Amino acid sequence: MSGAEGRADLSRWRLVLGEATDTALGSPLGAEGLGQDAALEWLYGRDPQRIQRGERSGGLGASQLTSVDWLEQVHTLFPQRTIERLERDAVEQYGIEDLVTDPGVLSRVTPNATLLKAVLRTKHLMNPEVLALARTMVAAVVAEMMQRLATTVRQAFSGARARHPSQVKQASGFDVHRTIRANLAHWDAEQKRLGVERPYFFSRQRRSLDRWQIIIVVDQSGSMAGSVIHAAVTAGCLWNLPGIRTHLVAFDTEVVDLTSDVTDPVDLLMKVQLGGGTDIAKAVRYAAQLIDNPRRAIVVLITDFYEGGDPVALVRGVSELVSGGSIVLGLAALDDAAAPAYDRDIAQRLANVGAHVGAMTPGELAEFIAEAVGR
Repeated sequence: MSGAEGRADLSRWRLVLGEATDTALGSPLGAEGLGQDAALEWLYGRDPQRIQRGERSGGLGASQLTSVDWLEQVHTLFPQRTIERLERDAVEQYGIEDLVTDPGVLSRVTPNATLLKAVLRTKHLMNPEVLALARTMVAAVVAEMMQRLATTVRQAFSGARARHPSQVKQASGFDVHRTIRANLAHWDAEQKRLGVERPYFFSRQRRSLDRWQIIIVVDQSGSMAGSVIHAAVTAGCLWNLPGIRTHLVAFDTEVVDLTSDVTDPVDLLMKVQLGGGTDIAKAVRYAAQLIDNPRRAIVVLITDFYEGGDPVALVRGVSELVSGGSIVLGLAALDDAAAPAYDRDIAQRLANVGAHVGAMTPGELAEFIAEAVGR
């Protein structure tokens, strides 16, 4: 057994046995393990037998953590199988049903993206009264997100940077590369400064758009909840743009075309089923079937790249899209943080066959699409 495997085993035993074993095991938990331990303690510290034996700590951390916060931590720190067990234990064993049975809890919580993700993860457990209230809160969060992103989309698509100088000197149109090239003669090596005698600017011209297809394909596994939300909002903002036809496809081991629901992101999100396995290759094949003109198509593949299907078929499918002239954008995250956890090997293999791979905020995605269709 390697040293890493040994440490992993010690960490698992520490999570099972609790902090009383820290001395014996040598405190094997790192930052992530401590987070997992706190989440487990918040739930299983309620066990009546543990309380009777005096095993539960008397700190204030557990009491300050809300159910919404705990759900968010659980979905960040544990694999899907463990998440399902923890949620089931929370509701069935310890009666933590405030998110799924108590309208008063939802009515007191300020609508926010974290709550929206919690609602999507637990809506299958809600009774009709709570589900109706949850839908209202989802609508409030989505409306705010739509309004914020719509401004960025309008700005991105309002005009393209033409490749000739402009007499209108606006900071948003500053041509950095042309300015540097034209003023290299004014480089001061001693001061390490470039003197700019004449700045250059792009002109802004209204685009005459050819017909483009934007096909957003989003992984609806549990860890991708934030990206699913932003994909729905982004698709809704792109829907009415002239010269663009938008598709939205969700997948796990099956593929669901949600394009008909794009105009109502709230209804769309309430239909999404988070969780399950992942067959990215199947989703890519479906996207390929939607394409009318490969050279006027952008496929936005939003996934953590952990392929439960055939990785070879996935790479081949992306390669065929790129070879046919389509733009493939692989996003490991589409959210405000754009801080992904993903399978770097698969992502690199897709990049090697011509896909653009990274992570973006919704605004950055809108700008990427605007630049691509305005070339």
